[in-house]
Amino acid sequence: MNHGDEILIYKQLSWDYNISPVDIKSVLKGDKASAGHFTQEMLFIRMLETYPWFTILQVLNVYDIKKLLTTRVVSKLRSASLREKYEFVRLRLQQVIPSAG
Repeated sequence: MNHGDEILIYKQLSWDYNISPVDIKSVLKGDKASAGHFTQEMLFIRMLETYPWFTILQVLNVYDIKKLLTTRVVSKLRSASLREKYEFVRLRLQQVIPSAG
């Protein structure tokens, strides 16, 4: 994914607010606490509800996804089918990605 595509994704995540894509990226990456009213968790949930899995993998690395994809996040997804899908992904990531430390 090129830089322009990544910036477009960050813009689309906050399409309904005037928040810079740089701030969105900083929050998603954990470098900033919030952008407008968006927290990292809120942006990640928006991402899960908006983009295909392979797009998410191009924007975030699997270690960050493993950290962000908690039972709390999964429970907040609007669609039952998405909750089921991402609970499976969450459990699988716990099995295959080593824990830090």
